[in-house]
Amino acid sequence: MTRWVVVLAGGVGSRFWPLSTPERPKQLLPLVGDAPLLAEAVARLAPIADARHTLILTNAGLVEPIAKMLPDMPRENIVGEPKPSGSAAALAWAANVIHQRDGDDAVMISVHADWAVGEPQGFRTVLDQAARAAETQHQLVTVGVVPTRPDPGFGYIQPGDEASPGVRRVARFVEKPDRVRAEQMCREGYLWNSGIFVWRVGDFLAEVRAHTPEVAPALERHARDIGRFFESVTPIAVDHGVLERSSRMLVLRGDFGWDDVGTWGALRRVRERDDAGNALGGNAGGDAHAVSSSGNVVHAEDTTVVLYGVEDLVVVARPGLVLVTTVDKSSDLKSLIEKLPESVLNAR
Repeated sequence: MTRWVVVLAGGVGSRFWPLSTPERPKQLLPLVGDAPLLAEAVARLAPIADARHTLILTNAGLVEPIAKMLPDMPRENIVGEPKPSGSAAALAWAANVIHQRDGDDAVMISVHADWAVGEPQGFRTVLDQAARAAETQHQLVTVGVVPTRPDPGFGYIQPGDEASPGVRRVARFVEKPDRVRAEQMCREGYLWNSGIFVWRVGDFLAEVRAHTPEVAPALERHARDIGRFFESVTPIAVDHGVLERSSRMLVLRGDFGWDDVGTWGALRRVRERDDAGNALGGNAGGDAHAVSSSGNVVHAEDTTVVLYGVEDLVVVARPGLVLVTTVDKSSDLKSLIEKLPESVLNAR
């Protein structure tokens, strides 16, 4: 069976303001290593699927920048969504494209562009196990990440009965809990709902037709017209629209240094740090120094930042604009952006 990789690379990444913009969102930025997040994701999965069997779903306006960034990717494999319509529609369209090119038996491995993975080989090993389960059991498979902390920012999965060695049925999905409930679920063996999904495209499309009226009629009518398809669907997340409604969900445990690069503060977990726990980075023209300082995150673009005697700060600097906040408050930049004048938001 052919295996395909689908990388979801949409969104504008407003939590990474002032660096992330609609024209250059976070998936196109080098936030963890030297390469942009999307390029890292594609390279990480290259041993599983070559460029011909990789689809990237993104905003229509990002097709050109991504094509330039990934010159080996076939242009028809960079799919520009005409409008944001939720992950159920995006994954249904990806499955539809793969079905048309390769038939029902093709296995689709879906990931997001904005992740950090500490152990790429372990990551690929679990994806291979998930693909084998999808191939042999004709079920929808997700990889639940073993929690490293009781994070209320993630959804959780409760594993159920064993379906086969190392594979369990999903007992239930849990929405983002409060911290007390997250601590309890970690003790009880719940897993993070990572958003890693693996299935035969025929099985997934059958579940969409059976359970997702928000998407299925549009796919039936407009399977070869991306514009009309996305115009006709009702936006819904794949978790709510398909997975929570399906009785065919399996889960594998994953423990490979996974983290969601969702805020500036998250970079303190996924970047290399100095002896005082500072995560310092930026582009080739940037430079950062921390003296008598600890636990800070600095991203310097074409400028120099010096910290002295401070802790737990986030400093993002580019020519003409500097953001200073705390690690904790860095998760709430949307509230900040709503209060800033356009002259600041659009500063170049």
